[in-house]
This record gives sequence, C-alpha cells and structure tokens, in this order.
Amino acid sequence: MFTLINLVQPDTVEEAYRVLTEKKSNAILGGCAFLKMGSKRIDTGIELSKLNLNYIKEDDSHIEIGAYTTFRDLEKSPILNYYFNGVIPKSVADIIGVQFRSIVTLGASVYSKYGFSDLIPTLLTLNCEVELFKGGRIPLEEFLKSAYEKDILTKIFLKKNHRIAVYKNLRNSKSDYSILNVSVSNIDSKYIIAVGARPAVAKIAKKASEYLNHGNINEDTLEKASNIAAEELDFGDNMRGSAEYRKAMCCVLVKRALKEVLECR
Repeated sequence: MFTLINLVQPDTVEEAYRVLTEKKSNAILGGCAFLKMGSKRIDTGIELSKLNLNYIKEDDSHIEIGAYTTFRDLEKSPILNYYFNGVIPKSVADIIGVQFRSIVTLGASVYSKYGFSDLIPTLLTLNCEVELFKGGRIPLEEFLKSAYEKDILTKIFLKKNHRIAVYKNLRNSKSDYSILNVSVSNIDSKYIIAVGARPAVAKIAKKASEYLNHGNINEDTLEKASNIAAEELDFGDNMRGSAEYRKAMCCVLVKRALKEVLECR
C-alpha cells in the first residue's frame, strides 16, 4: 500500500503540472489500481477528476480519448467497437474484472509504460499519438523510447481509417497478466506487428513488419515473418515465463494474429 501525505484536485492541467514539478515525490494518482500494489511514498498526490479528461469522441479525421478514461469505458465505447475491428475493447476486456477495469485509466497505463500492458501493443499498431502537457503531441512509439521526465499525459489520438487490427495474448488464466501479448494491424497491405509483456514494454517488430510489406502473403511468408519477429526482439524472464518460452510463443502468437488479420479483409 502506498503512503499519501497530501491530496490535491486541480481545476486546470497547468495547476496540476505546477504541483507535480514542485517536489520529486509528488505524483499523478490516476486510478491507483497498480499504485496500491507497491509501497511508494507520495508527498502530494494529484487527482485529475476535475479536468474533464474522461471522454471518447471523434471528428472527421481522428478519435480522441482523454487520459482519465477508464478501461471499462474503452471496453464499452460504441466508437471503439466500430473502428479497427474493435481491437481496443478486445485488448482490455479480459483484464482481471469489471471493478478493476472501472478504475484503471488510459493515461496512467500508457504514461507508466507498463511492460505487462495489454493496451500499449494495440495502440502501437494503430499509429497512436499521445499529447503531453509539456512535451506536446508525439507518436506513442517515440514516447515509449524517451527518457523519463515529469509530465502529464492528457489525451491520445487515433487516425480514423479502415485499418484492421487484432490482439492476441497468452495467459496462465483468463484474468491473469499476460505472459506475452501481440497486436497486428494492416491497412493497404502495410503491416505493423507489436509485441508486449516481453516482459519489457511493447515494441514494434520493424524487420518483420517490413518483410511483410515487400512480399506476397502466403503460409511461408507468414511463418518467416513470425520467426523474424521472435529473433529481432529481446525477451526476458520473470515469474510467469522464461525468455526462451516467450520467444517460442512469439512465433505462435504473431502467426495467429497475421492469419486473423488476413481473414478480416
């Protein structure tokens, strides 16, 4: 359980950022779902419920999702169930339980760059952009590679198009954390393959994606692309699985995801 000394609920993002940067031990609270599992001491916790960042909306070109939106909101959203083969709702639907998904927030999960995240690999394959109060609007892939710096993730953007995407995972049980997860998307015969829970944060398999983008798609090329993905990415050990096991399962999940994307055409 974390220790919280003070709590503030700012009325503006500017105020939230000011408090956040006043002291090293100040922190954004988010939904606190994962924070409660640790023993962190927070001098001032910053709760963002007054900033109206819980929303999912669309315009002619993009879907915009506020950082305070919960996974349950993502799961139930008619907009997200309509676009991209409903891959975002599918990627969060089995995370622990409804009560848990009702408090976990998009912004906290993405900003924390959780290696076990089921959502991040999916967002990578959708060419997601994140907007930071200080850092501005940048691709999610760039944000994940960046060094840690205190900032506030306020929203994400997804370009509206006819991209087809699927999500696959391997778990010991339905409500457990993923041992490995994979997302694959395709638009105009251009593929993006992302692998997460390695157990490091999700990463795009660029060589495998590029290989598919320059060849005929058949059983042999799907097999080779899956093997390329497993070879180019790094895998590690933890209590849920070994690096060797994750590497082997990467081949299996990537191939399954690619086949499903092709079937969705």
